[in-house]
Amino acid sequence: MKQPPETHRASCHCGAVVLEATLPSGLTSARRCTCSFCRRRGAAAVTAIASSVNVIQGADNLTLYTWGTGVAKHYFCKTCGIYTHHQRRADPTQCGINLGCIDGAEPWTMEPLPYTDGINHESDR
Repeated sequence: MKQPPETHRASCHCGAVVLEATLPSGLTSARRCTCSFCRRRGAAAVTAIASSVNVIQGADNLTLYTWGTGVAKHYFCKTCGIYTHHQRRADPTQCGINLGCIDGAEPWTMEPLPYTDGINHESDR
């Protein structure tokens, strides 16, 4: 049975950035990625509907990192450096929200998490 979408709040470590997003599959969508950036960052992400991501505090405190095709957009707090979310390259209508930033989430209880193959991405072919 498919669960209804859930709205969650997330924040960076220092609290300067706070966002809300709708997660179509809730926290069960948590994954890690094997791409060159994500494997270095190490944070698991959950799937959000990009149009639902609302930065309710600190939008001016976010910095953007992008490379290659420029489709994937990774956002970080300028103050504490925490990755909060990213627009996905595979599907720009989706965002990944840092699982560790979500209020009440306990990522360590969800291990081991599945991986997405970011090394062999279809855009790289």
